[in-house]
Amino acid sequence: MEKDKIESYRDLLVWQRSMELVIALYKLTTSYPKEELYGLTSQSRRCAVSIPSNIAEGTRRGSRKDYRQFLLIAYGSGSELETQLEIARRLDYGTIGDIKNVLSFLEEVMKMLNALIRKLQTTN
Repeated sequence: MEKDKIESYRDLLVWQRSMELVIALYKLTTSYPKEELYGLTSQSRRCAVSIPSNIAEGTRRGSRKDYRQFLLIAYGSGSELETQLEIARRLDYGTIGDIKNVLSFLEEVMKMLNALIRKLQTTN
């Protein structure tokens, strides 16, 4: 396979890193209080899973416009997750180190998504 050729969404670094984000988030949320299982834990996990899921779905769509739209949805999910992590931090859920680890993954993914969205906006 050529270095620049993308065969699948699995080849995208942003998808790979967002999968790592999901794993880190799941590990973090196991330390949340049990009463948050159907609240913050569930919502945070859904947002995290939405990111690589929308990246994958977008790559399978037929147009650049559709692909960009799914990347925007993934980006929105990342913003939601960022807010939920701030709530968790303020409630002292998880350790500061674990939250920072997840935020580091999230920041990297958000930068990649932003760059990809801009690229798809400017190219026809």
